[in-house]
Amino acid sequence: MRNIDVLCVGVTSYDFYFYVDHHPGQDEKTTADSFLSCGGGPAANAAVTIAKMGLSVAFAGYLGNNAWGDQHFWELKQAGVQTDLIIRGENPTPVSAVFVKPDGRRSLVNYQVADAALNVNDIDFSMVKPKVILFDGHEPQLSLKLIERAKIEDIITVLDAGSLHEGTHLLHDKVNYLVCSEKFAEQETDESSMVQALELLSQKNRNIVITMGKKGLIWKRGNENGKLQSFKIVAVDTTGAGDVFHGAFAFCLAKGTDWHETLKFSSAASAVCCTRAGARTSIPTLYEVTEFLKINS
Repeated sequence: MRNIDVLCVGVTSYDFYFYVDHHPGQDEKTTADSFLSCGGGPAANAAVTIAKMGLSVAFAGYLGNNAWGDQHFWELKQAGVQTDLIIRGENPTPVSAVFVKPDGRRSLVNYQVADAALNVNDIDFSMVKPKVILFDGHEPQLSLKLIERAKIEDIITVLDAGSLHEGTHLLHDKVNYLVCSEKFAEQETDESSMVQALELLSQKNRNIVITMGKKGLIWKRGNENGKLQSFKIVAVDTTGAGDVFHGAFAFCLAKGTDWHETLKFSSAASAVCCTRAGARTSIPTLYEVTEFLKINS
């Protein structure tokens, strides 16, 4: 059995970034100031984050047998992510068009084949033993089976819940750590107050983090709770900030990092990501996050 630090399970995409001075309106044509393309997807970006920070990590998910799938597969291998748990097939790799304004805010359009999630036995995980498993909820059947195993083998599990969908709803009360966005928290609890949403979510999971962008984050861990302010930065592109936060969070769990340091480190990694263009292309190294914290401590 192969021991690894983190296993990331979820969706892939291939992303096309258009940097514009405003988000185009109805029937409007506009010209981008710059353009880039790269692989994406929450769990895939988290896997690259962990690899760039120096831990062993595998990604499990789907890539199509097309040009974007080939390119994404190559990017993952180049980053040092283990790729033997990736399924290739005839369904196309999901694609996204991302329109980014000068202030870093973005709009996104994604396309993927409906009902393209993998089946419960499509990937054999028996030969890999991770310390931590990070899910993004987009492969719910695979994830539920892995969570059952994790409980037996004391493997730490984390859910990246960016929004409410079938997978995040199914998994949010079954993992050890729910690390969710403000959007998910409101959608799942029907509560606009994040303090109240945190209390409601904590009735189903003992370890909750709600990330709120430039407003920082709030958390509850057992009987303890708190908040953390965001770092002051000039945002270039906020795409992928959550993916990097979750990757850094899983990295810290695998390292056994102190809870408060885990939150601070993950926030710093996310902040560095926002100062650069693209999601995959903006992922920082461990050295870069460490230096950022030295400057901003």
